[in-house]
Amino acid sequence: MKGRRVQELMTENVVSVRAETPFVEIVELIEEHRIDAVPVVDADRRVIGIVSESDLLHKQEFGGPRRTPSGLLGALRRRRAQAKAGAVNARGLMTTPVITVSPQATAAEAARIMARHKVDQLPVTDDDGRLVGIVARSDVLRVFLRSDEEIREDVVEQVIVRTLWQDPSTVQVRVHDGVVHLSGRVETKSLIPILTRFVAEVDGVVDVTEELTYEFDDSGRVPIPRA
Repeated sequence: MKGRRVQELMTENVVSVRAETPFVEIVELIEEHRIDAVPVVDADRRVIGIVSESDLLHKQEFGGPRRTPSGLLGALRRRRAQAKAGAVNARGLMTTPVITVSPQATAAEAARIMARHKVDQLPVTDDDGRLVGIVARSDVLRVFLRSDEEIREDVVEQVIVRTLWQDPSTVQVRVHDGVVHLSGRVETKSLIPILTRFVAEVDGVVDVTEELTYEFDDSGRVPIPRA
């Protein structure tokens, strides 16, 4: 069971800049479009970097290239930040290498990438590295704006019936504020963790609890397949 793809959530008309784009123009674009960052692309629309608001703020942090940075900063960060403080265009400001995501990735996968790399947005690139969109944390979080009934319908139809081929009358599904509770009886013990994992992957599910019983104990004999 797979959730919504990045291509369904991303913004396609992406504001981007070239390496030669001046500092002030980048600030104007970010303010005008109310965005947090702009990808930097080459002539073929391949992503070569990204400039965020934090990159731009180094200009104020150090008051320009002549000011000596605070000694509290680490040596590596100090050098990088000072270099960006003196930058006049995207080439000097941008962060590289760029963390990107495929349009075929799920919302959950995009969220994990954002958390792992501590970023708020991800350029979306095709197989050739060309920019096709951008996805932000707010886009990923939209999957949680689903009604409990929509979530329950997906759990029953997409997971229990279509994915696991189970009789829906044997498993009771209750959903409250995105938390899914499963009760009832399944055929084998090994099916319980499979079921709960697939349910957790449904868009909008916040958590999964279960009080399931089983007819046969097949522990240790049937491996859990990957999603």
